[in-house]
Amino acid sequence: MALSGQDIVCVGFSDWNNTILTNEQHLLTRMAGDNTILFVESLGLRRPQVAGRDLKRIARRLWRGVQPPRAVDGLHVLSPLVLPLHDVAAARRFNAYVLPWLVRRAARKLGMRTPILWSFVGQAEVLIDPLQPSKVLFYNDDDHGAKKGIDAESFYAAEAKFAARADAILCSAPEITARMRALNDHVYDAPNVADTAMFATALADGPVDPALAALPGPRIVFVGAIQAHTVDVPLVVELATARPDWSLAFVGPVGTGDPGTDVSAMAELPNVHLLGPRRYTELPDVLRGADAAMLPYLTGGAMRSVFPMKTYEYLAAGRPVVTTPLPALADVPDVARAATGAEFAARLQEVMDADTPQERKRRSDAVQSHSFEARIEQIGAVLGA
Repeated sequence: MALSGQDIVCVGFSDWNNTILTNEQHLLTRMAGDNTILFVESLGLRRPQVAGRDLKRIARRLWRGVQPPRAVDGLHVLSPLVLPLHDVAAARRFNAYVLPWLVRRAARKLGMRTPILWSFVGQAEVLIDPLQPSKVLFYNDDDHGAKKGIDAESFYAAEAKFAARADAILCSAPEITARMRALNDHVYDAPNVADTAMFATALADGPVDPALAALPGPRIVFVGAIQAHTVDVPLVVELATARPDWSLAFVGPVGTGDPGTDVSAMAELPNVHLLGPRRYTELPDVLRGADAAMLPYLTGGAMRSVFPMKTYEYLAAGRPVVTTPLPALADVPDVARAATGAEFAARLQEVMDADTPQERKRRSDAVQSHSFEARIEQIGAVLGA
């Protein structure tokens, strides 16, 4: 199936203006020029906390919840009014009535009759009968049900219902693939990809992020959200303490999606630098100044099924990469693995010692096919199968 001239209703896990870009934004913005797309923002799967960020989001969603879809980035974004209490039966009944009505009304307004229904979460199952979609795609790009604040029982129950009715399921990690294959015969591996062409520009001479350039080398860089339930803070502290002559630079927001994040043990070390977020298009300038890139993630809980998008971003930029032993990265070439801070220091030293301009280009060339354009082709192929 050619993904051109199609009507698509896509239900996301996050909001469209999410601080860290996800598969949702990357793929849909590339497809918006050739398709009519209605993006349905997060259904409030994480129970909100009485904190400033969540309260502001609740107020914004209450206002937008009854508004028609708004035009953003070439597509149409709907912020549906839903109750973020998915473990409460009454709230589930309310959502099962209101959500289909709001989405169907928005789809009709855009002239959609039998759109493709594409969802990143199983709660979209309540939309199948009202929308009567031509195809149903489940893009399972993370084990969202294992994340902090999400009611796992209701999440996985909805996921099982939606998976059973999907025409195709894409999975980002082996553990997710195994779970989905127990529910559906049309399951395909889809490890997270990257804007490989953009990140390859880090190989060329050009500007280096000023804050990073001011740090003494060697510079070991992490790019992405810094959260207590994802980053292995004790490992980072051990690594930084073992190599006080290295600069460990963290580029990204602290606590996004996890307001209780405490990175004070890292921040108080003189060679750990929290540089704050950057625009996505600025990240090649960050990696241009890196001697190596790191993935110091926890490996239990929700992280068992994580394939970090930054893996191919790092490699496309040509940088040597060291990660903790995430199961999803076990077979990815050019990624060294380390389980402790001491092992991390040893692997980083090894990969930096072996690094050359030729090796950087080889790494980048090897991952160019792991692009968003290739993923869009795969989606069209599996829907047409």
